[in-house]
Amino acid sequence: MSKPKIAVIFYSTYGTNHQMAEVAAKAAEEAGAEVRVRRVAETAPAEVVQGQDAWAAQAEKTKDIPEVSHDDMTWADGYFISAPTRYGSAPSQLRAFIDTLGGLWFEGKLINKTVTATTSAQNVHGGQESTLLSLYQSVMHWGAIVVAPGYTDPVLFEAGGNPYGYSAEAGKFDDKGRAAVAHQAKRLVEITGKLVA
Repeated sequence: MSKPKIAVIFYSTYGTNHQMAEVAAKAAEEAGAEVRVRRVAETAPAEVVQGQDAWAAQAEKTKDIPEVSHDDMTWADGYFISAPTRYGSAPSQLRAFIDTLGGLWFEGKLINKTVTATTSAQNVHGGQESTLLSLYQSVMHWGAIVVAPGYTDPVLFEAGGNPYGYSAEAGKFDDKGRAAVAHQAKRLVEITGKLVA
């Protein structure tokens, strides 16, 4: 049986989604996957990023993580995507990268890839579910396979009960959240493994 290849792709302004990506990557590796961790390129002007201490610190912290590329998208059998909510949708940085994938989509190189996603927002009802659903809408156009966590483990209820993907309040990623993200990553590896066997 071939080892599932998982790309853990994240965009993180202040660090919450980066933390989720790290937990997902570790869990996916423990579940037997080959993993690449990739960050989405920053498109905000440098002066805006540097004008906020927390944003600048996060950019510095992740500067050595490679930016996600088309090669990563074709290499991977599945994607674990983590990004914050921006007005009920994915941030423009992630949307901009998705918008570059038309060529891969046209060539059929995204068909049957598995996808799961996590997110965060400033408050509990800050658009997390609509962010995840809008991401899943995009990947359905690729012919990808959504691997939502559903209610497949009690840890999901303990972490807030979002069946579309784990969602956190920004800056409040706790042990219950880590358990939910780890479960979601392992589920992605399990389902992906069945497709690439």
